[in-house]
Amino acid sequence: MGSAANRPITEPQLRECPGCGLLQTVPPLAPGMTAQCVRCPTTLRRTSVHRVEHIIALTSAAFVLLVVMCSTTLMSVETAGIKRRADLFSGPEELMRQNMGELAAVIIFVTVLAPLIRLVGMLYVLIRLHEEMPPRHLRSIFAWAERLRPWSMLEVFVFGVFVAYVKLGDLVTIGLATGVYALLALTFVLVWIDSALDREAVWERLYRGSLCGGSPAFSGAIGCEICGLVSVPRPDDPRCPRCEGVLRERKPNSVARTWALIIAAAVLYIPANYYPVLSVVQLGAGQPSTILGGVEELLRARQYPLAALVFFASILVPMLKLAGLSLMLITIQTGRAGWLRDRTRLYHIVRFIGRWSMIDIFMESLLGALVAFGSVITIEPGAGALAFCAVVILTMFAAETFDPRLMWDAAAAREGPTIDADRRLAAGN
Repeated sequence: MGSAANRPITEPQLRECPGCGLLQTVPPLAPGMTAQCVRCPTTLRRTSVHRVEHIIALTSAAFVLLVVMCSTTLMSVETAGIKRRADLFSGPEELMRQNMGELAAVIIFVTVLAPLIRLVGMLYVLIRLHEEMPPRHLRSIFAWAERLRPWSMLEVFVFGVFVAYVKLGDLVTIGLATGVYALLALTFVLVWIDSALDREAVWERLYRGSLCGGSPAFSGAIGCEICGLVSVPRPDDPRCPRCEGVLRERKPNSVARTWALIIAAAVLYIPANYYPVLSVVQLGAGQPSTILGGVEELLRARQYPLAALVFFASILVPMLKLAGLSLMLITIQTGRAGWLRDRTRLYHIVRFIGRWSMIDIFMESLLGALVAFGSVITIEPGAGALAFCAVVILTMFAAETFDPRLMWDAAAAREGPTIDADRRLAAGN
């Protein structure tokens, strides 16, 4: 039994590291094993102990929970004998009434449309994987499901609900409804799916063609940015034979596009912090509150963990993204060769934490929908929320357009044989 469990389930495969660009052979892996790049801290392959049937069951459960969450009440509040309830769509509806349709559209997309399209697409692909010859269109569907993964923000929405619940505790009587419990269960299942799904195994079953398993010296080979397959592009059709994505040695105009997005985000970061993101009016008295002002209010209320969470997500994370991406771009343009592994690790961190800044946006949307009691107490989102949401979206796009392999290319151009020798060393790993 033990030897069977440790038996390799994959074949040796040539991969290009998306973090540093090194071509290397990933050895055969047993279930539950992880292969890491020999040069940088990027994970190349992680096998799963779960069968496809288990992932289908989890995805089906996630779909049902998403439907329940969208069709039931999240929270209810009461003050001065007046009751209000809010579901997932109440926040965007209130934003529409406040002439913030753009913000409402973003919230609907990242909490409803992106998760729904991704779950339906994955479920359709996984069910049809059992066919002897899976249809070709499944590859495009799975590719789009993977593209939507960073834009599905239900786990971030959970924290937004939590922050709204704590902030409302001193203002009104608040209760949790069915939708919140469905959201908590859905978040747990989605995290389980992401950790259990072997995406490379799905790609291999969708495409039965030959995989490059030979030497990293494979002439002219390029790794696909979408599915990871290493192949030699044809001059007349430079597309990946597996997912039909365009094969490119590096992301086009990566430095210029990333700089443009960072500069735009930095410009919007000023009004995002200057203008109020929230206005609380109680019995005719109150004042607008900025992001930093909201953190100060939480500190005065001695809600230190919550203040730390909001400060980290809404102030520290955007600054880290802007500073981190700027630093990496400068090192590319100056050809700096030091700290390459650390800079690659920094890129992975920046890309991962980008969407967590949406906590504040989700919280403000819920507060605006729940607390609208006329002259008694009213909470309204401010203009700063729209600017801050734009900062989050722009920095996420910047992380996607940035190509970390350019840092290694710039260092190789400056250091020459010292770094290029790593490619030959990979052949023995």
